[in-house]
Amino acid sequence: MKTIILIPARYASSRYPGKPLVMLTGRDGVAKSLIQRSWEAARAVPDAHSVYVCTDDARIRDAAEGFGARVIMTAESCANGTERCADAMSKLPEGADLYVNLQGDAPLTPSWFIEALIHEMRDDEDVEMATPVLRCDAQTYANFVEDRQHGRVGGTTAAFDKHMNALYFSKEVIPYTGHDSGKTFGADDVIPVFHHVGVYAYRAEALRAYGSWPVGPLEQHEGLEQLRFLENGMPIRCVEVDARGRVFWELNNPVDVARIESIL
Repeated sequence: MKTIILIPARYASSRYPGKPLVMLTGRDGVAKSLIQRSWEAARAVPDAHSVYVCTDDARIRDAAEGFGARVIMTAESCANGTERCADAMSKLPEGADLYVNLQGDAPLTPSWFIEALIHEMRDDEDVEMATPVLRCDAQTYANFVEDRQHGRVGGTTAAFDKHMNALYFSKEVIPYTGHDSGKTFGADDVIPVFHHVGVYAYRAEALRAYGSWPVGPLEQHEGLEQLRFLENGMPIRCVEVDARGRVFWELNNPVDVARIESIL
């Protein structure tokens, strides 16, 4: 299946303005911008035909073209990454079977997370869109709890049914386990909380439909773009992925810079 990866990036983030151009230093001592590291993560996906950075900001465009990325300029009115991807799809010089939204704040996304989505949608033609979920380990769960206790809006958790179709996504830690009030999970515990990985694969029809729907109350309250699909009755297939010993975390707040650099 021909797959195009789109990396939506905006400069005017309400929680972290200028986030795509924040520099992250790796183990080799080399500092690269968040958007470059996200682009490099996308380029590592063997099944990807093309990768584009999608933005409305000249500073991000110039930085992306400076490290060799192809850029699609999108409308300033795009309210979230999925709207930006839908706008970019209409302006691409090529079409595809699948479009993958790799958000520009997820440079730690392993290539096999995206491959898992591609394979799921290749094997099941009824799936209109899919997204990865990752069972929390003790450290990731502790990060979630720490963020909420300090009033930070950090990562997202997901709940799904026995067919792996999403029931809900939340910035709160769901399901409730009672472990956020002092009791902690041990390293060997099976934690019933799944970290939602901010990557989406869509067929063109699903991505096109998204832009025609108004923002619903759940999306508005949670600030989670994927809830618009659920509010309009479109199932989202959750695909459980294996981190293979790697730590996954997005850059949501300034405190995450140190977390991600330590992982790098």
